[in-house]
Amino acid sequence: MKKAILAVTSFALIVGLSSFVTKEAKKDVVNYNVNTERSRVDWIGSKKGDFHTGSFSVKSGSVAVNAGKLQGGKFVIDLANLKVTDAGGGEKLAGHLKSPDFFDVAKFGEATYEIKTVNYTSDNAAEVTGNLTVKGITIPVKFTANIRSADDKGFFAQAFFSLDRTLLGLTYGVGMVSKDVQVAIHLFGTK
Repeated sequence: MKKAILAVTSFALIVGLSSFVTKEAKKDVVNYNVNTERSRVDWIGSKKGDFHTGSFSVKSGSVAVNAGKLQGGKFVIDLANLKVTDAGGGEKLAGHLKSPDFFDVAKFGEATYEIKTVNYTSDNAAEVTGNLTVKGITIPVKFTANIRSADDKGFFAQAFFSLDRTLLGLTYGVGMVSKDVQVAIHLFGTK
């Protein structure tokens, strides 16, 4: 009888402690809203003998952080208001990129990126895997993010990687225009 009471008491204690730990772990998750004034996605596209630069603003989103470590998130990229930042491209290139040849912003004004997994490789670097959706096409995109800060003052991370645009149905000019686009993400968040 004493063994049965001891077993039931031990079981209740273990269940009680594990419930407490789970609540504490959930309590530590902090959501940061994307600072849309400061966050952006820069790009560099190349063609034979030249290149063009530009950016997209980040329209909305949030990231989840636990104990100073990125856990997940999702953000919306504003394709309709893309900017061409080099002198050689100008409004003519911006108009072409907004057309059905590329982003078709009249139908698809936004893109999304949703983080699926985060694996830290050092204190401030993490391999981020997620899904990028552009023009209704979703592809997995993996990159290394440099987490610059994730504390009471805010969240800031950067990533630099190459993306094959043809995987997203952006096939205009292949052969003349490189299919690889260099991407830089600068993501700021506040509580």
